Amino acid sequence: MGEKELHQLIGGCIKQDRVSQKMLYKAFYGFSMGICLRYANSRDEAAEVMNQGFLKVFTRIETFDRTRPFKAWLGRIMMNASIDYYRANLKMAYTDDLEQAEHLTDGDLTDHKLNYDDLLRMVQKLPPAYRTVFNLFAVEGYTHEEIGELLNISAGTSKSNLHKARQKLKQMIADADSASSKRKYGGGMDYSSIVAINKTDLHGAYFDKNIRE
Repeated sequence: MGEKELHQLIGGCIKQDRVSQKMLYKAFYGFSMGICLRYANSRDEAAEVMNQGFLKVFTRIETFDRTRPFKAWLGRIMMNASIDYYRANLKMAYTDDLEQAEHLTDGDLTDHKLNYDDLLRMVQKLPPAYRTVFNLFAVEGYTHEEIGELLNISAGTSKSNLHKARQKLKQMIADADSASSKRKYGGGMDYSSIVAINKTDLHGAYFDKNIRE
């Protein structure tokens, strides 16, 4: 979609034109769903959050600064809608602070490689608290101090949850590697095609920013 067409749609949405709203929704459905899927337990839940996000888009679109990228503005709304959903619907049992959390590392996490769908499924299996912190830090690029402000937790708790999220992902990756080896040597199909977990920008909206170590 060209900039001229996009700004025409935005102008229509400001006037609450239903056709413009529908066209904007369809144009950015995949981008928005990709963001919400990162935080959701399932596609149905992601769709619910995404629709809440679009409701905010259409009620606040007159505040959008047309000199700035629309996707960045939309993405922030979808991220906030995801966080708001979990605040309202789930009790995220954040772990206690770890005094040495800042010294914890991922070990060999970045040596493993996964495709988009496999990584997304693994992230969705994380407990909500771990998943939220992991996405905010590793994908969105927020600092632990900023995450603490967003989620009303301490920076230490954010570090603790990130470490635990990575440990769970490492275990899931190890289990997948083991299953893949069994299928390979048993004559079955090999594991999915590979791309680096934090080196390659995966397709879709999952990696707007590369995962950080």
